[in-house]
Amino acid sequence: MVDLQGQYQEIKDEVLTNINEVLDTGAFINGPLVRQFTENLNNYLSSERVIPCANGTDALQIAMMALNLEPGDEVIVPAFTYVATAEVIALLGLTPVMVDVDPDTFNITPEIFKKAITSKTKVVVPVHLYGQCAEMEEIMNIAKRHGITVIEDNAQAIGADYFHKSGMVKKSGTIGHIGCTSFYPSKNLGAYGDGGAICTNDAKLGEKLAKIANHGQSERYYHDIIGCNSRLDSLQAAVLLPKLKKLDDYARARIAVADYYDDAFRDIAELKTPTRAPFSSHVFHQYTLRVLNGKRDELKVYLDSKGIPNMIYYPVPLYKQKAFQHDVPSDMHLPVTEMLCEQVISLPIHTEMQEDQLEYITREILAFFK
Repeated sequence: MVDLQGQYQEIKDEVLTNINEVLDTGAFINGPLVRQFTENLNNYLSSERVIPCANGTDALQIAMMALNLEPGDEVIVPAFTYVATAEVIALLGLTPVMVDVDPDTFNITPEIFKKAITSKTKVVVPVHLYGQCAEMEEIMNIAKRHGITVIEDNAQAIGADYFHKSGMVKKSGTIGHIGCTSFYPSKNLGAYGDGGAICTNDAKLGEKLAKIANHGQSERYYHDIIGCNSRLDSLQAAVLLPKLKKLDDYARARIAVADYYDDAFRDIAELKTPTRAPFSSHVFHQYTLRVLNGKRDELKVYLDSKGIPNMIYYPVPLYKQKAFQHDVPSDMHLPVTEMLCEQVISLPIHTEMQEDQLEYITREILAFFK
């Protein structure tokens, strides 16, 4: 699904130079390279504060820990997403309110969000699934009217642009009160291990987030609040520094692959290619098709037989996972989420794809639908 080795060849010299600097200095935790990466990412996002952390799941947990939430407070989250988004809600004793998503963008919509609000709603977590933003401008308007905090799950969409009606453009993850991202190796901005970051435009909130990520301390051995131990190590920053410089180039390469797939599958009635919303660019963390003829699983078997990598993100709605059986109603039914779990399939999309690979993949898929 990704070619990390091929991508490495382009940045190999800088990565090795940076890693050797870490090894030579012994600055493995919160070293100069972590500080440099944090500054560079902050400049790239044009945000008030970036706090690096150990992984994307920690980023979400730290964000919620900073909001003075109490057990039973409700957090609205899409049911069609990776488990981490809802996992931290349950972990903190909060109540996940799982909602449906739009069948075209795969994201929560303002209308879905609005209908789910109750007197206990404290937070909403729009997930920018597969690389494209949810409709954040109206989500923020609704949240403001109801006093709800917005935490963007930006793990799959870092680098995407959001276009406001006024003409203002903001990077994904910087529109809500807090943005969380992941540097898992397969992400668009991926480390060579785990890593994550939190960003905010609220300076006071940024201070609290930074404290929580570092054992609740701003000064060593003086702990103001209960926190956790979640740090981006210097070896991961050594990898992320050169990758951040190329993030927009990586996005353009992914978009070119998506364009190729779109053109190839345009006339196949049984396939629905990804929708590109007018309010957001799409950086294609995944290229996800919907198979409309009930043959998704058959297509997967066929692709496997042809040596074509493919994945189903995600096969089971969150509310049907055993882990959440005590957090959601037993008769819960979200029709779009369940439909997508039966239809979606993702194809390889990464920065190193060659035309012969694309020709082979598309030719075999076209043959399947003849």
